Amino acid sequence: MEQNFAIAAQWVLLALIATVLSIRLGISVALMEIAVGVIGGNAVHLEITPWVTFLAGFGAVVLTFLAGAEIDPDSLKGNLKESLVIGFLSFLLPFLGGMWFAEYVFGWDGNAAKIAGIALSTTSVAVVYAVMVESGLSASRLGQGILAACFVTDLGTVLALGLLFTGFSLKVVWFTAVMIVAVVVITPLSARVFKWYGGRVSEPEIKFIFLVLLALAYLAVISGSEAVLPAYIIGMAMARFFKHYKPTLTKMRAIVFAVFTPFYFIKAGVLVSVGALYTMSGTILVFLLIKMATKFIGVLPATNWFHYTPRTGIYTTLLMSTGLTFGTISSLYGLTNHYINEGQYSVLVATVILSAVVPTMIAQKWFFPTDETSESPAVIKNMVIREREAD
Repeated sequence: MEQNFAIAAQWVLLALIATVLSIRLGISVALMEIAVGVIGGNAVHLEITPWVTFLAGFGAVVLTFLAGAEIDPDSLKGNLKESLVIGFLSFLLPFLGGMWFAEYVFGWDGNAAKIAGIALSTTSVAVVYAVMVESGLSASRLGQGILAACFVTDLGTVLALGLLFTGFSLKVVWFTAVMIVAVVVITPLSARVFKWYGGRVSEPEIKFIFLVLLALAYLAVISGSEAVLPAYIIGMAMARFFKHYKPTLTKMRAIVFAVFTPFYFIKAGVLVSVGALYTMSGTILVFLLIKMATKFIGVLPATNWFHYTPRTGIYTTLLMSTGLTFGTISSLYGLTNHYINEGQYSVLVATVILSAVVPTMIAQKWFFPTDETSESPAVIKNMVIREREAD
């Protein structure tokens, strides 16, 4: 027990340091948490226990749910075509480019190359959502479109992993049926729970949502899918419902950002080996450039087609170039099933985590879409902070 408290204190200390640095430097707290995770994992050998892994995983699940729940249904309809096109191209070109380069340039075998392509094709809903919330863009038309496109990209990643490796068993069919039922019943069931038990200090409605997410995450995992996928779908299904319960959504966001997501982002940083970065830096850099270049080749022309301004188009492309959750999941799947070796796994994970940091920092620093709002990023952040304090 003493050991657990000591480990928890280390993780929370790093989370606090990351938050303070984020405020001081004006950098997204998600990126700072990844950075302190790299330092903690390599300098003090921060331990990843099973409960840390669970908290990090649940943080990704709830963060993904919130990203779906904050997508306005009417805005989604208006952005549907561009989100589908941008999201599909964001998946397809990096997948093909990463797979081709891994096999024919680096000499990886066919299965390893497929894992590389899948890992590089991803876009991180968690990172993008965290950045959107901090920047004040999560409710804007641009933010809604990017979040929807992220889902399309990651759906392509899940389908590619299933088609190429895991196959579609009877479990997947049953899970699909359960998800259809859940999407239909979740809103009326939640309406009753919120009506009967909402407004209490014990927050039973939030516990109910957490229960639903945990149950669906369990079903997803045992069916061979990923825990975050049903969370996003359920979030989108409840988006119109939560338009009438914004305070509850705000409370959930506060819980997640304070308790769960620090473990998720710090753990991502801990997984980065500085030694691997040094010894395999050339391969990692090439893979990172391939991912970003193929994202630009696919996404940027699409933004021009949909009449984005040049600045907004580059910003969108950079955020679609991020990666984290599904990239690390697919890499770990390849290692566990012996499709890739430890060296290849280290290269892919380092590339994926760097892709969560490098494009995001460039986007926020030099291409923040000021045409989406009359306020500067700093003013927007201050407005968001005041709104949170008022709540």
